[in-house]
Amino acid sequence: MGEKPGQGRKEAWQGESLRTRMKRVKVYRLEDNGKWDDQGTGHVTIDYIEGSKDLALAVVDEEDNDTLLLHNITPDDIYRKQEETIISWRDPEKALELALSFQEAESCSFIWENMCTIQLELQSKILGSHEVRPQRAVKSLEAPRDSLSRGR
Repeated sequence: MGEKPGQGRKEAWQGESLRTRMKRVKVYRLEDNGKWDDQGTGHVTIDYIEGSKDLALAVVDEEDNDTLLLHNITPDDIYRKQEETIISWRDPEKALELALSFQEAESCSFIWENMCTIQLELQSKILGSHEVRPQRAVKSLEAPRDSLSRGR
């Protein structure tokens, strides 16, 4: 993948303060044959994508600091938490089934809760950008009442 989640961050990934925020995971991709392929082990964070206001899941290889995964968190309902240690989704942009398997249930819950919060914020921005006008409930209730009274 080769992309780095944030400019000039390589030194920060090795720092102890950031390492405490990172959660150890294995990245899996579902192959055409239906088997999960291990893409590597690294540390996951939620971070801004370089040059963007978008938040993403970023997994950096624990050995060489290469990016194993960089996925924009979307407002779409594509994410699933399975058991206590797995988050999976179908990436609509890349048409891939992906999964993160966490070493610790607490780490999985932490990332899951943050992803849900980000999704809610993204969904509220989408709803806020559309002008929503309430429909007149009285009209919609009157029509069935008229059709019922005619049937008797």
